[in-house]
Amino acid sequence: MPTASATAPDTSVENIPKDDKRITRGWTFYDWANSVYPLVITSSIFPIYWGSMVKAVTHTDSGKTPVDFLGMHVPGTSLQNYSVSAAFLIIALISPLLTSLADFSGRKKLFLQIFCYIGAISCACLYFFEPSTFTISVFVFIMATVGFSGSIVFYNSYLPDISSEEKFDSLSARGFSMGYIGSVLLLILCLMLIQGPTLSGTPMFGLTAGQATRFSFLLTGIWWAGFAQIPFFTLPADRGRAPGATSDSGWLLNGFRELGKVWEETKQQPNLKRFLLAYFTYNMGVQTVMYVATLFGDEELHLDSKSLIITILLLQIVGILGAYLFSKLSERIGNTRALSWAVFIWMLICVAGYFVQAGWSFYALASVIGLTMGAVQSLSRSTYSKIIPENTPNSAAYFSFFDVTEKVGIVIGLVVFGGISQLMGGNMRYSILALIVFFILGLIFLLQLRGRKLRDDAAAPGQDLAPPLATPNVGMPTSTK
Repeated sequence: MPTASATAPDTSVENIPKDDKRITRGWTFYDWANSVYPLVITSSIFPIYWGSMVKAVTHTDSGKTPVDFLGMHVPGTSLQNYSVSAAFLIIALISPLLTSLADFSGRKKLFLQIFCYIGAISCACLYFFEPSTFTISVFVFIMATVGFSGSIVFYNSYLPDISSEEKFDSLSARGFSMGYIGSVLLLILCLMLIQGPTLSGTPMFGLTAGQATRFSFLLTGIWWAGFAQIPFFTLPADRGRAPGATSDSGWLLNGFRELGKVWEETKQQPNLKRFLLAYFTYNMGVQTVMYVATLFGDEELHLDSKSLIITILLLQIVGILGAYLFSKLSERIGNTRALSWAVFIWMLICVAGYFVQAGWSFYALASVIGLTMGAVQSLSRSTYSKIIPENTPNSAAYFSFFDVTEKVGIVIGLVVFGGISQLMGGNMRYSILALIVFFILGLIFLLQLRGRKLRDDAAAPGQDLAPPLATPNVGMPTSTK
């Protein structure tokens, strides 16, 4: 009679079926589920509502007025940026250890679920954000951002587990496209709820504009947690602790040991370090532009809220096209060459941003930003998946380095952008132009990878790496007959 362990499914990385349509389709639905948070909360509706709460708390007509937060007087707009930065720094500090714990314990899906529910529940709780709950709502917002950022690390790390290498680019593009489509649909629904009372003069479903705005936060959390059930159901079950792994020292200590092991492995992979350096620099510029685009349109071009919302929707829709176009381009010329072209276009965007004016030129520039935004995000994820060791059981830990690189870059990028703007008397055009330095550095580092066989087999300290010819070529396209 077979034992329970003999009949239990083997869900080790090597035995997870690659390119299974049910699994890969389910995986992309987490992009559909959680991408509503950065669009509705980070980029569009919540920042506007935040400004109205600052005005209500300070009894002024400016969202920049200092508010009393824990005894400190902080400008309202700056407090929101500080909250986002705090959440990113928290994740940057804890994700390497938590992902190592997840890898050691074989509980990657569990950690994904925990961060998902932290983020979704906190997001839904923003429904209670009113002037009387301002201080506690700031912490709720931080927790929601921590949940979003933390879940992304574990989600991304599934890509090399469930897909064959030749389909990394297309699957990553599908994921981002699903995210763009889902988030646009929910944003349109939320805008209908919010604008309904304004257009008709009577509350829609008995909700005033303010209540409808807060209801959109609740709806975002429900959407996120609800659609996340699809990947939770279809992704492979957690494998549990690897055979032979000991737990006598406890999960925490073993988590540190696992992190140390992965750190030692990265030292044996020079191309991984080169790519992370390139990603750190060019993505610093990309993420900074994405975070300040709405503020730039408001403060520099004096666009009304309707024009800003149209711009945000345009970015998402064109982003779908960009993800797919550059996925196809990478198949023809290779990942690093396709990324290099995208980064070069971002350099031109910085120059155009200095001269752009309201009107058709702004929407044209926004279209190009959306095109390359989707391209850089999708290709960066798939390229990194091709560089880390194949079938590694530590994919979550490897992706924590990818995530830390991104989060630290965002914080530095926003600080640099704000500092230059302040030095130039509040003129953000100089800040946009200065971001070209990040893209130039990123392009230089990327060019060091062109033509290389990027995957270095991780070796134990003191051991030689596998011969380069034994590794796949992702710097250049696969030869065709």
